[in-house]
Amino acid sequence: MTVQEIATILEELAPLPHAEEFDNVGLLVGDHKQEVTGILVTLDTLEVVVDEAISKNCNLIVSFHPIIFKGLKKITGSTYVERVVLRAIANNIAIYSMHTALDNSKMGVNAKICEVLGIKNPKILIPKQGTIKKLITYTPLEAVDTVKSALFQAGAGEIGNYSNCSFSTDGTGSFKPGDATNPSVGNIGQVHYEKEAQIHVIFSFEKEKAILDALFTNHPYEEVAYEITTLQNVNQDIGMGMVGVLESEMQETEFLRHLKKKMNASVVRHSELLGKKVKKVAVLGGSGAFAIKAALKSGADIFVSSDIKYHEFYQAEKRLVIADIGHFETEQFTKDLLVDYLIKKIPNFAISLSESITNPIKYL
Repeated sequence: MTVQEIATILEELAPLPHAEEFDNVGLLVGDHKQEVTGILVTLDTLEVVVDEAISKNCNLIVSFHPIIFKGLKKITGSTYVERVVLRAIANNIAIYSMHTALDNSKMGVNAKICEVLGIKNPKILIPKQGTIKKLITYTPLEAVDTVKSALFQAGAGEIGNYSNCSFSTDGTGSFKPGDATNPSVGNIGQVHYEKEAQIHVIFSFEKEKAILDALFTNHPYEEVAYEITTLQNVNQDIGMGMVGVLESEMQETEFLRHLKKKMNASVVRHSELLGKKVKKVAVLGGSGAFAIKAALKSGADIFVSSDIKYHEFYQAEKRLVIADIGHFETEQFTKDLLVDYLIKKIPNFAISLSESITNPIKYL
């Protein structure tokens, strides 16, 4: 398999357009066409990880965090980033990063935290805005089923666990073909009236090109009338963080001990305990202070994340408990998630879980 074929599989789980605008995801080092001998999955790509890939005959590193986050003006080996890139290139090792594309996946980082902590029925905490679009097009009645089927095949009409969703209404369209046209119906120079259906379908924004290709390929008209609008509807499948419920409620201290054990945390920094039971839990892997208000709005009893600053703990407002277990700790199981996913997709391929410890923070 090539790097591109592996990337396509990974993007089924976490499409790159779902990443945040500030991020740097996808293939960062290497050639899309390169044949892959083995895959090493890691949280961070450091020099020790590249050496591990070499020893395991893996020429593709799938990393959660991007090794190149900002543009490099030179690559001389003066920083750890430059040294990693140089060593990877010298050994023909490609590096692919997923980061916030996987953060925003309903089966990604936060789903894994929920699984580890035993949080049931998780839903997206902060849905990503502007990700749902609507296509309206006009089709002659005899072509409705063909066009709709093609749009559905391209990914249109998916709402939650439902597919092939659409709305149609019948009417009459009119047009006058010009001299340079080649109309499928009607005559040049004459106004034509055609019984048509107006078709409405929604779709996730990253599928727009595929859906338009399907529309143009399967629509019988030479000129296809259509319009696309961006909706403000909440997208339940894309976004940061998750919130769900425990199977059985716990005392706050009991949950914090459960959290520390399950997430292999050396320490749990938390806001003031409120003396109430914990049932509803919000989580967000990585730096999550920006989600405190969303956790409050969700009615969560506790919010689990990391990188919470001193004054940000006050935002708990004595309405929930904020628990900071560390950046690495919230994301550490991400590589297990990716290995399991890849093994299911390509079971007979060489896929390795990195054994390198990449957490830069140590505890005394």
